[in-house]
Amino acid sequence: MQRLKGIGVSPGVVYGRAVVLMQRAQVLRYRVAADRIPHEVDRLEQSRVRARQQLHDIRARLARRRGPELASLFDAQLLMLDDPMLVPKAETLVRDTGVNAEWAVQQVFDEFSAVFEDMADPYLRERKGDVADLVGRLKMNLRQDVSTPRDLLSALDEASVLVADELTPSLAAQVDWTKVRGFATDAGSRTYHTAILARSLEVPAVVGLHEAVARIQPGQMVIIDGTGDEIIIDPDPAALAQVARVCEDRRPAVHAEADRRRPATTADGIRVRLEANLEFADDLASARYAGAEGVGLYRSEFLLASRRSIPSEDEQFQVYRRMLEGMAPDPVTVRTFDVDEDQLALRSMDPTLGGSWLSEVERGSRQGLRGLRLSLTRSDLFRTQLRALLRAAPYGALRIMFPFVSGVEQLRRAKQLVAEARASLLAEGTHTPDVPVGVMIEIPAAAYTADLLAREVDFFTIGTNDLIQYCLAVDRADERVSGLYEPLHPAILRVLVMVRRAAGRARIPVSLCGEMASDPAILPLLVGLGLREFSMTPGALGVAKQVLSDSRLEDLKALARRALSLATVEEIEQELLAALGRYSIHR
Repeated sequence: MQRLKGIGVSPGVVYGRAVVLMQRAQVLRYRVAADRIPHEVDRLEQSRVRARQQLHDIRARLARRRGPELASLFDAQLLMLDDPMLVPKAETLVRDTGVNAEWAVQQVFDEFSAVFEDMADPYLRERKGDVADLVGRLKMNLRQDVSTPRDLLSALDEASVLVADELTPSLAAQVDWTKVRGFATDAGSRTYHTAILARSLEVPAVVGLHEAVARIQPGQMVIIDGTGDEIIIDPDPAALAQVARVCEDRRPAVHAEADRRRPATTADGIRVRLEANLEFADDLASARYAGAEGVGLYRSEFLLASRRSIPSEDEQFQVYRRMLEGMAPDPVTVRTFDVDEDQLALRSMDPTLGGSWLSEVERGSRQGLRGLRLSLTRSDLFRTQLRALLRAAPYGALRIMFPFVSGVEQLRRAKQLVAEARASLLAEGTHTPDVPVGVMIEIPAAAYTADLLAREVDFFTIGTNDLIQYCLAVDRADERVSGLYEPLHPAILRVLVMVRRAAGRARIPVSLCGEMASDPAILPLLVGLGLREFSMTPGALGVAKQVLSDSRLEDLKALARRALSLATVEEIEQELLAALGRYSIHR
């Protein structure tokens, strides 16, 4: 039995088998039941089979386009796939230790990395990149079976506790807390946003442990004592029996079906609209189940990521129609392709070429020919998408949104292309309804001309992820400055108010999407700033409703006024924590 002291941020005592999340490595480590180990091994083998086919396809295409010399760069990765020190060793880890395939692959890569780092030859040290690329491909293929930590956690067979290096509020809001009894993290403090969430959910939590992830193995029994500021690893039978009696009497933090379906309101009855962010049409069912009142952001560029060629008009039409019918009568906001020229030239034509689709963080650092700017230079591609969208419009409540807009000129040109697409369909005998058109406010130029843009559109959506990055000149993919990415920076709060006021003067709706919307600790402040519509990952909807139901609008307005008067992020965070403690959110 071992004890680790930390900071208890949410009271209560629970126990369970440990699920270990390495957020920085983007991999979840958990114990696989003995009868599921063959399935896990099969997942790993299927990942290798897909990787081999992908690499052969890449090699063949490069040979045709660039010659055999460049294509031979992938020969090393093909050889690595059959090396007994890579996939077979990961398979052994799965069989012998009962861990999931993703974690086994990551462990093998970590061992490879240590070996390459010790090599004196610079050429050999650089081969670590080949291993990293191959491991990334294997993990990408494994994610075809389970796409999010929530999906992984939902497959657990018994009550568990979550042990993580760090746990962001947006991820914590997606966890199924009927399966996960409590959590412990290496990072964090009493002002940790996730700590606020834990108290709201009545989930026992201990943070600031520093070495829990290194000390705890998946499947180990762990007691989390949020009242006593500690966790106990491998507790003795007496300690476990005592905690078990407490857990039997503890009311689980669950949301009934009625709670999922009810609209979001504050404690004093102010209505707040909550919609879902989606990347794939297949996720529509989870959004409806979570109680989403529409799709506030459908990232249509993932249509390009999942196909070997750019989807035709008919293929796109079928996807959009299915989404609109599935969400009707609630609206679906489709963001037109937000890709850059490199993605369009390579990955949209062959998703296996050059690796996986760029993450939003990686894409956000690309400030050149992207989003609407690129669409306007590829009018053939843009017209195809617009025609497909307009053809689908009669089947539901469609809204079209343009990304990465920096000026009225671009917007007017895009609206003209919408009109031309509608006219071409009408000439063919296809009548389409009027479709609301909006823009995503995600760069400073759009924010500071929001009053001008508002005259031209039917709605705004504030994309906070890129807006924060560009306003603060912080590349989230650059570890040297990523810590300066601060959603609560005074400049960001002022920009949000400015955009909201511009939309209000023009009498158009404005919603907010991005990680800020999914952060239950920040959401009440955003409502206090005057925002009433939000779009977030489906898993965060239930927690958002619960947090809002504990808030009174006048209290939140007062909180917003105080926050806007403060000069630093730290002061704003302290004020937010104090306010959440004063109001009934902190129960």
